[in-house]
This record gives sequence, C-alpha cells and structure tokens, in this order.
Amino acid sequence: MTRSRAEEGNGRRQVLLKRRCAVYTRKSSEEGLEQEFNSLDAQREACLNYIASQKGEGWLLVDDRYDDGGFSGGTLERPALKRLLADIEAGTVDVVVVYKIDRLCRSIMDFAKLVEVFERKGATFVSVTQQFSTTSSMGRLTLNILLSFAQFEREVIGERIRDKFAASRRKGMWMGGYVPLGYDVKDRKLLINEAEAAKVRWMFERFAQTGSAATVAQELSASGFVNRYGTRLDKGRIYKILNNRVYAGEAVHKGQSYPGEHEAIVSRALWDKVHAMLADAARPRFLGRRAQSPALLKGLIFGPDGSAMSPTHTRRRQKLYRYYVSQRVLKDGRDACPVSRVGAAEVEAAVIDQLRIVLRSPEIIVATWRAARETDPESTEADVRQALHQFDALWAELFPVEQARIVQLLVERVDVGVDSLQVRLHSAGLAHLYEELACSAEIRRAA
Repeated sequence: MTRSRAEEGNGRRQVLLKRRCAVYTRKSSEEGLEQEFNSLDAQREACLNYIASQKGEGWLLVDDRYDDGGFSGGTLERPALKRLLADIEAGTVDVVVVYKIDRLCRSIMDFAKLVEVFERKGATFVSVTQQFSTTSSMGRLTLNILLSFAQFEREVIGERIRDKFAASRRKGMWMGGYVPLGYDVKDRKLLINEAEAAKVRWMFERFAQTGSAATVAQELSASGFVNRYGTRLDKGRIYKILNNRVYAGEAVHKGQSYPGEHEAIVSRALWDKVHAMLADAARPRFLGRRAQSPALLKGLIFGPDGSAMSPTHTRRRQKLYRYYVSQRVLKDGRDACPVSRVGAAEVEAAVIDQLRIVLRSPEIIVATWRAARETDPESTEADVRQALHQFDALWAELFPVEQARIVQLLVERVDVGVDSLQVRLHSAGLAHLYEELACSAEIRRAA
C-alpha cells in the first residue's frame, strides 16, 4: 500500500520538528531550598507542563537537570548554566525552557553572549510566562526590552539592599560576614567569646609593650595558638586585628566609624596607645625612606658558617630588590652555605624589631644607666628608661644614613641561622644612644 505525498511530507516534517528541550531553573538565595517542594521545583513543574503542551510539535525533555540554587542572575558564573551551555555547544539541546527570562540572566550584555551561543548552534529560548521567540528580530527586541526592565529591577533591589545595609551599620548593627576573633554571633548580634577575647586583649597589650607585630606573632606561634579555623596568626593578621575597629566597640561602613551595638574588647586608652604607635611606625614607610635605605647591616651580618654576608641588589621591572649574600657562596657556589642569601628588608626589619624589644628590657636599661653615669653622673635609671622608650619616635625621624649610623653604633654582630637570628649589641653604644635620645627629647620639648 503506497502513501500519498502529503502523508510523506507530514512524516518528514514531524521528524524535523523533534526538539530536545532542557529546563533551566534558578533561585538567587539558598533560603527554602531545603524544603521538599521549593522554588526550583515550582519553576521546573511549570516548564514541564509547557513542554508537555508542545508534544504535538515534537518537543522532548532531556534527562539532565539544570538547577542553580543560591546563584545570582547578575553573573554567568553558575555551574548548572555552564553545563547547559556545554551541552548546547555539543549539540544535545535544541530548546532552553525557563519560567521567566530573568531566571536565565538579568543583564543585556550577558544575554547577548547567550544568544550568540544559541544562534551559533541553532538553539532557541522560550519563557513559559512570556510568549516570544528568539528566532525573529521582533522577538529579540521584546527580549531586550524585558531584559532592560529585569536589569533595572536588579539594580533597584541592589540599591535598596545597600541603603538598608548602610542604615543598619550607622545604627551599629552587625550585618553578617566574617566574624572577628573574640566574638560569636547569636541572633544576628556580636557577643564576646571570653576565651578568644582574652587573647585579643593580650595582642593589643603586648604590641603596646614591644611595638612589634612580628614579636606578637612569634610569641603566639610559640604558644601554639591558632584561630577558630586552625590557622596560626602571622604578622599580617596581627596588623589586621590591631586595625579592626570592632574591638573598640565600633561599626565601620565605607571608612566611616559608628558606635556599635556590641561590647568593646579593648579599652579606648589601649586602642589609642596602640594606634599612636602604629602611626609612628608607618611614618618612615609613608615617606618612602625604606626604598632609599642603605645597607644597615653592612659589615655586621654573618651566615651560619661564620662567613660574612655582603649587600647586593638586583632590579626587575624597574623595582629594586636588595639582599645580603654569603661570601662563601660567591666564591664556592650556592651549595657552599645552607643560607645562600637573605632579603635585606626582612632581615633589617627583624634586627630593628629585636632592638626595640631589647631596649625596653630591664637588664639593658640598667646596663645603659651604668654606662651613662660615667659621662653623666646625674643621670637616673628613670631618665634612661624614659629615653630608651622613645627609640621608636627617634627612629621614625631619622634619615636612612642616620638610621645606618645608629645600627652601626648599637649592633656588634648579627648571626643568621637556617631558622634563627641572633643580635649582639655594643655595650658602649648604649650609652651613646641614650645621649642622642635625651638630646632629641630636649629638642622636641624646646620646639
């Protein structure tokens, strides 16, 4: 029995109209996704019903699911969307079905990228609540109009959220994010964690004593202390803690500080003292003196094998890098010494940090007082202590050449080990330093 031409044409058209459909769903937040029937399920159900209504047109659902729960429509960096685009590129998807266009994206630029992929692979896009097609210029115009409103809506929502966030911060409210060490969060409020808060107070007090974040970090590490994430606190993290105004009972938004609802961990007096010291320490860096500094430890620094280390430098991409290199390595090669070279800035900073600590120790204060009495019998131990405690202020005011002179005056020898650093001082240099500090203090008072 033969078939008519009309029947054969209808059969060919039915074969051509078979369209593999992929349902894409998205929800910006993760709230409610744990429910048995959530927003993603509701979107998918509506899309499945629409595909079923097009069964006569040859529409078939693909097996894979493309669900992005907790992802914003303002970006294309979504795992399920990436899988969908990969399947379109592979030619296994012909129609993308969504509940609303803003489920796919909220940006005209992003949509233009998606349409480029669709058109290149012959795929189409359908929104079950907004009837249009991307196959015609009028359909694309309609889409662009809808996307403009979607993008506008997203920007308005973003502005409202930012305004609400700013208003809440001005009231001192905690608005989420990283929870600072020393606090816990309960009912969206910061509450003091006494065990951690004690460590935070110790960091502030210890820095106020030593003026060195590196020393604080080393002592914390030696005690085995780690934060709630199991991480040791290095010098950089110590500085972040010392500069976090939350510990002073404040809430900060875009550089502006407001009284916080939470309780402060450190007193205002301790906070002000620490930040005065931080400001003094930052002054020479701000003036750019470090980059111009001569080799502070020239002739003073030695490697673990006892050989001298000489200053050298290299320049890469118009940036200067300074080092101290072992003389033994220069003569016999890299393997001649376990420490072939050290960064000049790092080892110099470590020596200055040790000087700050040593000059505040009772033993050094007494030794300096005894040496100073030989030239100034009227000097008292209190005078010497006060002068040595002003070392940081004097150091910040010195030019690089003067800083080098002070180091040469105080330091007899610096020994660099594989994992250690030892500084030996000139006992006679301490008395000279006291005289300079006392003179500098008199000059400041006179000014």
